[in-house]
Amino acid sequence: MNHLTSSRSRAEFTRRGWLKKSAALAGTGLASLPCSSTQAETGQVNQAQIAITLDLEMSRNFPTWESRHWDYEKGNLNAETKQYTEKAASRVREFGGVLHGFVVGRVLEQENVDWLKRLSDDGHPLGNHTYDHVNVRATQPKDVQFRFQRAPWLMRNQSVTDSIRENIALCEAAMQLRLGKKSDGFRTPGGFYDGLKKFPQIRAMLRELGFNWVSSLYPHHPYTKPMEQPSKRVVEGIVAAQKSAQPFTYPCGLIEIPMSPISDIGAFRTGRWKLEWFLDTIRESLQWAIDQRMVFDFLAHPSCLYVVDPEFRTIDMICEMVADAGDNASIVSLDKIAASISGAHP
Repeated sequence: MNHLTSSRSRAEFTRRGWLKKSAALAGTGLASLPCSSTQAETGQVNQAQIAITLDLEMSRNFPTWESRHWDYEKGNLNAETKQYTEKAASRVREFGGVLHGFVVGRVLEQENVDWLKRLSDDGHPLGNHTYDHVNVRATQPKDVQFRFQRAPWLMRNQSVTDSIRENIALCEAAMQLRLGKKSDGFRTPGGFYDGLKKFPQIRAMLRELGFNWVSSLYPHHPYTKPMEQPSKRVVEGIVAAQKSAQPFTYPCGLIEIPMSPISDIGAFRTGRWKLEWFLDTIRESLQWAIDQRMVFDFLAHPSCLYVVDPEFRTIDMICEMVADAGDNASIVSLDKIAASISGAHP
C-alpha cells in the first residue's frame, strides 16, 4: 500500500469508501464487542474499529534531542504542535473520520484556545489528560510530576491521591470554562502494561469523577536498540501485542480501551527509528486489526510528529488503509468503541 505516492487521491478514497460506509452504518449501528466484568476478553466484530488519537502535550527530546524543559511545561503547546493537530484532524475528516485528542489542562491557560474550539466544533472529541500530565499510579509525591518535584509546594501538603484527583478535576473544570464542553473520556499520562488492573482505588476515583472509560493500558512488546532497524522478529512481536491491546471491562464497570503499540514516542525517542521503519510497523499492525476485525488505537503526539513526520505520512497511510478496507473498517472515536462494548450511546 503506497502512502502519499498513491495515484489515488484522498478525495477518491472518501468517495469510494467512506460515503458508502456512512450510509450503511446509519441504519445498522456498530457491532458489539463481547466483554467480561472480570478480565480482558476479545472477540470478532463485523468491522475493525480504528481510532487515531493524539495526546496534546509537549514532548521531551522534540523538536531537538536536547529539549528537556517540556517535562515541566507539558501543556505549553507551541505553534507547530497546534498547527499540526489541526491539519491532521482536517485530513482525517476528509476520510469521514474523527481525530480523538487528549488535552493537558495547562494549555487552556494560553491566551488563545480557538484552535481547540475549532477542533471541537468540527466534531473531533477532546478527552481529559489531567491538568499537569500527572502519573495517576504514583504513590510518592516525588513521582506525581516533574513540576511538583521542582515546586512541591504546589501540592499544598495534599496526599498523593487527593493531588491526582484534583489534577483530573482541574482539567475538567478548565475544559468546561474555556471550551464550553465536558471532556470526551480520560487517558492516563503514560501507558502501563497492566493498565489499572491493580489500582481499584484509581478506577473508583475515575468512576466518581464521571468517566465510564479510560485509556491507560499499553501492552508489553519488543523494542530495538537505539537507531537499530526493527527485525522481522521485533515487528512480529509488536503485531502480536495487538491482541493485548483490545478493550475490556474492569470489575467496577469502567471500560479500558488500550493504546496500540508502537507509539511515536516508543519509536522515535526510545528506538530513534527512521520514519520508514515506523510506517512499516504501523502498517503491519493495522492490517492485523483490519483482518481480524479488531480495535486499533493509534497513539501519537503532534509535538513529536511535526518533527519526524511533517508530511503526515502516517496519518494518511492509516486513513488510506481504512478506506481501502471498505466496509471492513472504520475510523471512530474512543467514545464509539466504548459504546460498542457497553451498548450505550456515547
